[in-house]
Amino acid sequence: MITAELLTRMIKAGAGEVPADVVIKNVRLLDVVSGSVTHTDIAIVGDRIVGTYGYYHGKQLIEGENRFAVPGFIDTHLHIESSLVTPLEFDRCVLPHGVTTVICDPHEIANVLGAEGIRYFLECAERAIMDIRVNLSSCVPATAHETSGARLEIADLEKFRHHRQVIGLAEMMNFPGVLAGDKGIIDKLVAFQGGHIDGHAPLLTDLPLNGYIAAGIRTDHEATTATEAREKLRKGVAILIREGSVSKDLDALAEMLDANTSAYVALCTDDRNPLDITEEGHLDSSIRRLIARGRPLHHVYRAASHSAARIFGLRDRGLVAPGYRADIVLLDDLEDCRVAEVVSAGRLVRPELFRDRKPVPPVGLASMKARPVTPSSFIVPPDTRQNQTPVIAVRPGLILTYRENATLEVSDKGLLPDLENDVIKIAVIERHGKNGNIARSFAKGFGLKRGAIASSVGHDSHNITVVGATDEDMATAVNRLIELGGGFVVADGGRPVAELALPIAGLMSLLSFEAVADKLHHLREAAYALGCTLPEPFLQVSFLALPVIPHVKLTDKGLFDVDRFDFVQ
Repeated sequence: MITAELLTRMIKAGAGEVPADVVIKNVRLLDVVSGSVTHTDIAIVGDRIVGTYGYYHGKQLIEGENRFAVPGFIDTHLHIESSLVTPLEFDRCVLPHGVTTVICDPHEIANVLGAEGIRYFLECAERAIMDIRVNLSSCVPATAHETSGARLEIADLEKFRHHRQVIGLAEMMNFPGVLAGDKGIIDKLVAFQGGHIDGHAPLLTDLPLNGYIAAGIRTDHEATTATEAREKLRKGVAILIREGSVSKDLDALAEMLDANTSAYVALCTDDRNPLDITEEGHLDSSIRRLIARGRPLHHVYRAASHSAARIFGLRDRGLVAPGYRADIVLLDDLEDCRVAEVVSAGRLVRPELFRDRKPVPPVGLASMKARPVTPSSFIVPPDTRQNQTPVIAVRPGLILTYRENATLEVSDKGLLPDLENDVIKIAVIERHGKNGNIARSFAKGFGLKRGAIASSVGHDSHNITVVGATDEDMATAVNRLIELGGGFVVADGGRPVAELALPIAGLMSLLSFEAVADKLHHLREAAYALGCTLPEPFLQVSFLALPVIPHVKLTDKGLFDVDRFDFVQ
């Protein structure tokens, strides 16, 4: 809270009349507005920058060592649950990469636990070092075509609307429901008119896109081509360039980030796991790759900070300038975005900052309610009406999936996988204790020659998704996953060979991010040993059940045609 006394001290320190609390000495400040680089000190009082373009005295001195100073990075859309660690562990993992603010949608945990999951995230946000802001989950469940663990209506969201960490309404994924005027969706959109509403409209174009945007939607992170992004930009929608562990759109969208568009473009990760963060980085990785692709340097840093802040109404951050929140990243190299030091709300980020946080008790430890399965649970009877079987085709780096057809052999155990042509089985098992549904189909693009991979991370309703070459290994993987209370399991030869327990709502680990990254490494190697050719098999599995991403998905209720928004007959 800013008192009259504190504000007066900020003014006087900025004017050089009294010492600042903290002075970062000897930095080269990048102005993300003009692109200039200037040697200066940065003076801070409390959590606010009070002085730049001058030289200051302070009670605490941080030697900048002639490093470059840029504003703290803002991840404009992500699901912390997809990092597979708790929000406070995510804080410790990502803040050292220069990400000082994140805008999260906790709809993964909300789909499992409902309002309890949102309360947990808000409590974590209050104790984090980085600034965790929350957009309230708009689509729980995402559609009526899957079984979710919870349902959130506008009355449930209203309870959180005025929390100090809440920004607005999260991604409105059910764009067919928006266009159809679904009452529950319209009620949510009406309640947030005048505030921020996040979009989610993959491949939507022309007049239907106009209708969707007319609902007051201001952002979209689902553009996968520059053409799609430019149409949305022309129609007033800010584009969030996404580069996650599965959805990798940066290369396709990089060309549309330039001096004309950078004020209306920001960066996000959506879903990124600790192994990729450890190996590649977070938004710092996106920044260096955009610069390497020839994007104008200060416009890239502008998109990562000031543009992001303006798009989401965070008027107190995004610049290294007097009066702005003291979120500052010190870089050894601008072009390579090599982070040396991070200041978050005026505090130099050090391990003791994280140790001093009060822990938040975990929730959802008993959310796994699926019953054990047998190999016969995965038998797919032939469809006597047609000779060919629909197959979900997966492509690396995309959560878009495509329908293909295959001619499969039939045995006394139903339709058989065709491993020679990369066709394996897939099943989605309801795990919330509602109905015990099991839906079965076939998938292509994994490259498995044997074994199975199971996951309780299954966007967005988070039922169990399993892919496999044999029914026996699929059953082994699923049953071990149930014993763990959720997680990832790789099975081979009738036994689990790698696993990661995710007992918090079946989504997050109780372990450190370092331990999770290590287990993910072993899981990935185990998947590759089965013949898997996908760079990120586990998150790719987790999106196979998401019926709001084109073109064909499998929910616990059956094979779903997203383009028709109806089940495949």
